[in-house]
Amino acid sequence: VLPQQKESNMEMRNREEHKHDGHCHHTHGHQGGKTQRRLVAHEGFALLVGVIFLVPLGLLFVVIPNLTVQEAVKFVPMILLSFVALFLTNRLIPAVSRYTKRAGLHGKDINKKSTPEGEKDIAEALGIVPAIIFLTFLIISQLFRSDSNDLIQLNAALLSTCMMTLLGFADDVLDLPWRFKLILPTVASLPLLVAYNGSTYVLLPPPFSWLVNLGFLYYGYMALLAIFCTNAINIYAGINGIEVGQSFVVGTAILIHNLVEVYYGELGSVLRGQHLFSLMLIVPFNFVSLGLLVHNRYPSRVFIGDTYCYFAGMTFAVVGILGHFSKTMMLFFIPQIINFVLSIPQLLGIIHCPRHRLPRYNPETGNLECVENHFTLINAYLKLRGPMREDLLCTNLLILQILTCGFGFFLRYFIAPWVYGQ
Repeated sequence: VLPQQKESNMEMRNREEHKHDGHCHHTHGHQGGKTQRRLVAHEGFALLVGVIFLVPLGLLFVVIPNLTVQEAVKFVPMILLSFVALFLTNRLIPAVSRYTKRAGLHGKDINKKSTPEGEKDIAEALGIVPAIIFLTFLIISQLFRSDSNDLIQLNAALLSTCMMTLLGFADDVLDLPWRFKLILPTVASLPLLVAYNGSTYVLLPPPFSWLVNLGFLYYGYMALLAIFCTNAINIYAGINGIEVGQSFVVGTAILIHNLVEVYYGELGSVLRGQHLFSLMLIVPFNFVSLGLLVHNRYPSRVFIGDTYCYFAGMTFAVVGILGHFSKTMMLFFIPQIINFVLSIPQLLGIIHCPRHRLPRYNPETGNLECVENHFTLINAYLKLRGPMREDLLCTNLLILQILTCGFGFFLRYFIAPWVYGQ
């Protein structure tokens, strides 16, 4: 009996070990599959960003031979400075993040609770790095400008952007109430409104075809545009890479629009000069944003804070107003407009507005899920498409941003000429 019992016990242990080995193999296989999917997602995200970056970069080199000597003297140095700005942004963010952590500006990623990544302290307010580099290189670019009107507009752009960057950093440190986020952008837009020397007329579509002078109402519209741009990026947020990613896509759309207008614009025309001025602002902005996106993409190593959101929003307002294409620029903000409309009940206090209107992280599946009472485009997208990983969700939303920008180009270059007959 004893030999049989020993043999039976050994068989049972062998079966248990085999079962355990099989379970371990299944677990490792599951983890390996998850890791492989993440790598594919990362590669897809990198490919998407690379295409967004390289397409306008190629167009830049098509436009440069079409520039006059005076235009090239101003524009070419800015492109070279932008590459330097990209390098500095990428290198300085890790160094500055140590200082922000030391100052107590750090937090945890809410969308990664109950995971090792969710326990890490992540440096906040790193949007200050690309903002300062951007402003510094704009100041340096004054050396290549001789036109007094150009310098007036550039100084107005610097003043407005600098004030909004200061507001964003103050908000990251002091957590300012919402009323300041509405009042201060209005004040910050005043230099732009004073420097604006364009038309205040609006051409109504057929059958009216009236040319209406809005006068001071047009200035009011531009002030509201500055408020919307600075806050639209800030409220369409909550997952790694979405704030910088959407700004990079919108900036690229603006860049392409300016390149088209400069390439086909008449030499020496005012319109061509306006778009060239806008180009000299949006090119360095895109480069510093790319440097930040490297560190803010999933899984984020730094948080950008409100500093970058306000800096990016005011930069868009500056190029739209001083470039005299503010209405065209709004065609590139379709997801932001949808997000704002969805958010109105909570922004106005009709429905309770929580501090963080984020999707819910499910630690069992590793996916983000829709929260019904958080009225944002991110939650609406999860409601329509179902739960998904954070990195995949960000890529999906950036593709949506690209598609809507493409639709904006279609409206601007095909539908508008057909409607207005020109």
